[in-house]
Amino acid sequence: MQAACLVSCGLVLMAALTPAAAEAPAAVKLSVSQKAQIGRKIWQNECAGTVAGLTTWNVGEEFPSLGIGHFIWYPAGFKGRFTESWPQFMAFAKQQGAPPPPVALEHHCPWTSKAEFERDFKGPRLTSLRGWLAGNVTLQTDFIISRSLAALPKILAAAPASEKVRIEANYRQVATTPQGVYALIDYVNFKGDGTLDTERYKGQGWGLLQVLGDMKTVSGGAPAAVEFAAASKRMLSRRIANSPPARGESRWETGWHNRCATYGRPL
Repeated sequence: MQAACLVSCGLVLMAALTPAAAEAPAAVKLSVSQKAQIGRKIWQNECAGTVAGLTTWNVGEEFPSLGIGHFIWYPAGFKGRFTESWPQFMAFAKQQGAPPPPVALEHHCPWTSKAEFERDFKGPRLTSLRGWLAGNVTLQTDFIISRSLAALPKILAAAPASEKVRIEANYRQVATTPQGVYALIDYVNFKGDGTLDTERYKGQGWGLLQVLGDMKTVSGGAPAAVEFAAASKRMLSRRIANSPPARGESRWETGWHNRCATYGRPL
């Protein structure tokens, strides 16, 4: 089933992969307005809700981050440890009949440094790209949701056998409220699903798999979303402690924690 159909039919974060699934709380369905609200929150989280923030090159990074989800796009010759999500989004956009400006479809990011990117910030290429992104927020939200839908099967396949049932139960406990569904959607976009070996420092990951595995046992609903927020903070603090000092990741801790705190609040 294509992502667009999943969204138009009403998002249901369910994948009956284990016997425990039948006993787990039913996942909440999102209305069109709730999905739009999630898109706005992600835009606020990544770009402070600004159009200018839709094309960003962060200090200390080797690549730009684009769109409401700050999708990563690598320049030619660079291979980073993080999932390169911009080409995936471009494939999704073309599939959905929403062709972007020509610059967005180049095989590699055409800007090779932050300085070059910033010199071109008000030029026609980045200006047209921001305009297209600002006009296609729903498309970007649908893509982010589709990535979240694909995360649970990957997580369960990668999880240790002894942890699979507990991790799935935690996922489903979180998914019983709109705020919990927002948390799951945003965190996958924010820090990945946690299954890639390259997304590790000192052998320890920080994605959704690790957050679900770190959660304490709580009931479904709001308590699960609050505990998910706490576990996500713990995993990101662990990432920072494990990170190479040269990256200076401690400067992001307050902002990351503030973002995670939104997971425990009503949507």
